[in-house]
Amino acid sequence: MATSGNSGGRQNVTISLSRQVLRKAKILAARRDTSISGLLAQQIESLVGEDEAYERSERQAAGLLDRGFHMGGIIRASRDELHER
Repeated sequence: MATSGNSGGRQNVTISLSRQVLRKAKILAARRDTSISGLLAQQIESLVGEDEAYERSERQAAGLLDRGFHMGGIIRASRDELHER
């Protein structure tokens, strides 16, 4: 991984791509009026954002399950009474 003295908390990285993928990436970046670096940065930032949102949702769902849900019913019998044979 190559680093640079860029300000703004950005760091350069080096990747290896096949010539065919690189050629297609150049075309795609040009169509989107950006560079390959910009294209990759957008995609990686999007992936990271999606992953963070998923983790937040997962924690929220686990918290709801830990607290449980009140369904409005009243339990009138003990567990032993319900399972008596």
